[in-house]
Amino acid sequence: MKAILQRVLSASVTVDKEVVSSIGKGVLVFAAVAPGDTEKEADSLAAKVLKMKLWDDESGGRWKHSVTDINAEVLCVSQFTLLASTKKGSKPDFHGAMGGDDARRLYEYFFSKVQQGYTAERVKNGVFQAMMEVALVNDGPVTLEITASPPPPPPNGGEKKDKKSKKDVNGEKSSSSTQHSGL
Repeated sequence: MKAILQRVLSASVTVDKEVVSSIGKGVLVFAAVAPGDTEKEADSLAAKVLKMKLWDDESGGRWKHSVTDINAEVLCVSQFTLLASTKKGSKPDFHGAMGGDDARRLYEYFFSKVQQGYTAERVKNGVFQAMMEVALVNDGPVTLEITASPPPPPPNGGEKKDKKSKKDVNGEKSSSSTQHSGL
């Protein structure tokens, strides 16, 4: 799962010219479900949404408070387009997003976990698979991308072995194995 978090002063979702959800100060969460995602990823992402430090503290300390710390609101919006591939041509490919009923079930599970982890009435929702108009007043602006879990580390703890051909003192080529850091 993947999400975009936006710190907002306000946000709302309109469907068919009717406002279905709105929040004041808080976080707008665009969330997408990928094939292979499970409830484990949904649990992880929900926890990150609620714990992410996006606000300063009273003494001006930067990035000290989460949405729950300041008793703000959360608006979740399903957005499969976050998982689009744009590597080829100019038309996005959406095969990286889970489809249909499975996506709906896991997104709704994610939303319920955000509600359960906070105060349910402070967590609002868009309408899954609807054409939504999302309005927001970004605060900062602050926009972050988060994923359910960090990507796996590279093999060998970030170091890779690379065979290189080197010339020895006499100018002859010899093959040796060298280590390079993953920097």
